[in-house]
Amino acid sequence: MVDVAIVGGGPAGLMAAEILATAGCRVTVYDGMPSLGRKFLLAGKSGLNLTHAEPYERFVTRYHPLAPALRNALDAFRPDDLVAWANGLGADTFVGSSGRVFPKAMKASPLLRAWLRRLGGLGVTVKTRHRWTGFSQHGLVFETMDGAVDVSADAALFALGGASWPRLGSNAQWVEPFRAAGAEVADLKPANVGFDVDWDAPFIERFAGTPVKSVTATSDAGTAPGEFVVSRHGIEGGLVYAHSAALRDRLERDGKANFVIDLAPGRSAERLAHDLARQDAKASFSNRLRKGAGLDGVKATLVRLFSSEEERRDALRLAARLKALPIPLIRIRPIEEAISSAGGIRFDSIDDRFMLKARPGVFVAGEMLDWEAPTGGYLLNGCFATGRAAASGIMDWLESR
Repeated sequence: MVDVAIVGGGPAGLMAAEILATAGCRVTVYDGMPSLGRKFLLAGKSGLNLTHAEPYERFVTRYHPLAPALRNALDAFRPDDLVAWANGLGADTFVGSSGRVFPKAMKASPLLRAWLRRLGGLGVTVKTRHRWTGFSQHGLVFETMDGAVDVSADAALFALGGASWPRLGSNAQWVEPFRAAGAEVADLKPANVGFDVDWDAPFIERFAGTPVKSVTATSDAGTAPGEFVVSRHGIEGGLVYAHSAALRDRLERDGKANFVIDLAPGRSAERLAHDLARQDAKASFSNRLRKGAGLDGVKATLVRLFSSEEERRDALRLAARLKALPIPLIRIRPIEEAISSAGGIRFDSIDDRFMLKARPGVFVAGEMLDWEAPTGGYLLNGCFATGRAAASGIMDWLESR
């Protein structure tokens, strides 16, 4: 029987453990935290969005970069496959109105408990409080409560995550040891994260925590409907996250970026201009905006903040501004606050089995790899799929020896 060490007890690592143990390997999962799946459990607090039910050919376009190895992994474990797997653990799923797929329990803990029971039944050994610190001549070095431990195995799979939510274990301390081992690692950047905006104090006091609903946003990523939230620092929420990669890249490239929103997506600029022009010129701007465009509260205040006096006096120009209101962004929020991270081990550094070219017998999966995707189930599906693909790669490599 062959021994496989899996470093990292999140979705990618546990999925790999299941595949390998089912195939008859002796599997040990090492994790630096006191328990497994901590970020997975955090994701479950908001409903555990496992995957997305949109057509598959559109689904795969959400991943960037969509390297051939990643596409092959997704092809082998599509959303329907993930749903069947979750249902098999008793976590029956449903499709929400947005196409997102959730377990009916709307949390991660029941699924994780059932999954760990399955892994225990397959003979998987779990060793927590084992923090990987680097490679040794014989294998892997872990720091434990009892000091350093040197572990050897026939193959090792790393699924240590990116750099978001480091207090849950994904602290990116693996980057330098992997670079030293010959892997090319793209710098890690925040993904699915908010941005700072230079709000004034009265606006923060009045609107911090307020959702801005029923709008569309446009960036280099395209145009998408949804909602976002005004925070004390700036903006966050699902619609912001859908555009965060494009906005982040534009900030890096140009030093500035605008989050452009359509405050009245159901009405044309022409109709808005007509309705605004009908308002009493002597009425206050707030009343003209409320009666002519149906906007008040936070939306009206955003218009006042990011339009000129000349635009507010002219119905045509005001209508155009309502259809494309630019919210200027100062900077992206820190990676520690991000839902996920971009960057990681470049696909050029691994073969089609997810094995490091520079270190045979070492495989990688999940967010350690250089890909990103928006929220909506794509992140978890990508981690599950690459975990399975790397496990299959291990078995193929072991057989080839």
